[in-house]
Amino acid sequence: MVGGATSAMRYYDDLNVGSGWLVGTYVASRAEAIELATRWEPQPYHVDERAAAESVYGGLTLCSLHLFAICTRLFLQQPNPIAVTAMLGKDEVRLPKAARPAEEIRYDTECIDKRPSRSRPGSGIVVVRDTLSDPRGDAVLTQRVTLMVAARPRA
Repeated sequence: MVGGATSAMRYYDDLNVGSGWLVGTYVASRAEAIELATRWEPQPYHVDERAAAESVYGGLTLCSLHLFAICTRLFLQQPNPIAVTAMLGKDEVRLPKAARPAEEIRYDTECIDKRPSRSRPGSGIVVVRDTLSDPRGDAVLTQRVTLMVAARPRA
């Protein structure tokens, strides 16, 4: 289970379709963005300031892998974690706008569907819609994520 059980843990029973919340925020430094992209996605607009300035983006951008890593880190560190036992899939992943180093990325999520698990009693399937946004409120990543979530333990 992600994060371990705590009194602030949110279980399947606690999640309601239509409820949304701020997961967290993150600022990736220029150096961090270049370092990660150099190793994993060395496109010129991620690693070379001059080339990035001359690209369609007009400056350095965070690579998609960096955005996925930010999602994962913030999800795991949120104040009231969800009792996830497995991530079952990601769908409808979109990167509608470039994210920039040194700008705050905001991660919001909303529960859009849930149902009891047919194969695992004591768990449910929860679907959330994630949105990462830049400081202007423009989405830089959207995705649907399907999770297996533990039900609240019986006393």
